Amino acid sequence: MKIALVAITRGGKKLARQLADRLDGATLLTQAKGQKVAELIAASWQSYDGLICIMAAGIAVRAIAPLLQDKLVDPCVVVMDEKGRHAISLLSGHMGGGNDLARKVAILTGGAPVITTASDTLQLVALDLWAEGQGLLAPGREKLTEAASLLVNFGSLRLYSDETVTSLPTGLTLVGEVEQADIIVSTSTRFEGGVTIFRPRNLVVGIGCNRGTPAGEMEEALTELLTDLQLSKASIRNLASIDKKNDEPGLLQFAADNGWQIEFFPSEQINTLNNVAISFAALKAVGAIGVAEPAALLSAQSNHLLSRKRKWKNVTMAIVRAPFLLSAQDPEQ
Repeated sequence: MKIALVAITRGGKKLARQLADRLDGATLLTQAKGQKVAELIAASWQSYDGLICIMAAGIAVRAIAPLLQDKLVDPCVVVMDEKGRHAISLLSGHMGGGNDLARKVAILTGGAPVITTASDTLQLVALDLWAEGQGLLAPGREKLTEAASLLVNFGSLRLYSDETVTSLPTGLTLVGEVEQADIIVSTSTRFEGGVTIFRPRNLVVGIGCNRGTPAGEMEEALTELLTDLQLSKASIRNLASIDKKNDEPGLLQFAADNGWQIEFFPSEQINTLNNVAISFAALKAVGAIGVAEPAALLSAQSNHLLSRKRKWKNVTMAIVRAPFLLSAQDPEQ
């Protein structure tokens, strides 16, 4: 995280220098002659992930008010007194990292973090951060806000999951029936409607194609396959294919258009797999027992085939579910 520190008083500037020395990626901003603090903050607003303002909260609020756009793009802001007794998470506390930054600097100064977000105050899970830590694609903001409001107002949410659950954070309770759930974790489209759905990113699409196959033809094939299987495109983690296709323009464009990585495997590795339907056409063309199905199995490191190889005129595809576990904490914590 790129952090900027801004201070006004002599004591505040002393504390800012101390924190700048102890925080990785921190920069101490200094006012030019005649420059107002609001002008300094405005000039730096787009350049940092977080701002630590060592000044009165009112001064900080007036300085940042004209700059505010959206919590997903604004930097987080932490306000401190010059003695370091309080670190107030003022802006972008969750996704922006303001709450964590306030806790971090409070430890450094021996002060107290001041966190006002409801989930933190009530010691409940922050749904957006939990989803990010789990590798879940969160629903749209409106649905996420609705779920967070339910959690804060009632103290818990009932969760149904198609994925294995090892543990859940405070505020989430596992239920066995979809009808009982407030939120759902699933790759399936059969639940779509008014429910709040979090998508695990654990589907690997294996793909083989003839030379010169356009990206649009691959998109059409995938749409048909996902529709038939009632699977969400949002749950696709990556594509997989044979290394001889690593320069195929249509395949590369198909991946780029959707923001997916492609994992390529050599025929020697593909040919080590057992219990895979042998494609004599693939053996003749690329020297491998297959492409779509074995590549997907290798990439996912799983034998959970949701769709064996399906063939269109110029494209073959298979889908494998990669292992996915839901837990209480972000895996990095």
